[in-house]
Amino acid sequence: MSVKYGWVGNFFEDFEVGDVHKHPVGRTVTEAENIWFTLLTCNTNMNHINIEYSKKTEFGTYLFNSGLTLAIINGLTVADISENAVANLGFDEVRLPAPVFVGDTLFAESTIIGKRPSKSRPYAGIVEVSTRGYKQDDTTVITYRRAAMIYTREGSPRFKPAADGAPVPGAPTPGR
Repeated sequence: MSVKYGWVGNFFEDFEVGDVHKHPVGRTVTEAENIWFTLLTCNTNMNHINIEYSKKTEFGTYLFNSGLTLAIINGLTVADISENAVANLGFDEVRLPAPVFVGDTLFAESTIIGKRPSKSRPYAGIVEVSTRGYKQDDTTVITYRRAAMIYTREGSPRFKPAADGAPVPGAPTPGR
């Protein structure tokens, strides 16, 4: 019997400018999370929390909170883009060309648009991506650019032994 390790994400050296990552997980959005997120963030726009108000708008129903749309789409990209991030460095050019409604299923794809070694951290590099979020009918609902600092395979804490020198439990070796 052999041990099979799960996906550990991409490291800085795995990214190539021009690569397109079609993120495999889709996510259906719900009424409860729309209301909870809206209230948690102190957003008082009635389009997100009052169905009777929303029925009178051009949409005729709840408009899904765009802040949560960004959070979900970005979350769908993590396994492929930033699983091994030191940190996100910025989000730019966020656009919301079409609405999202309760019951829509969201998907994401990201294109690598830039890559360079970090000047301040030799164990990491900067990766820039352009992400498109879309729903079940392929309608684009959000686009944005993001920069993240990503560990190199060698620099990743994922493969470093514990302070007492013991190996990291369950960590695969740094090869692919």
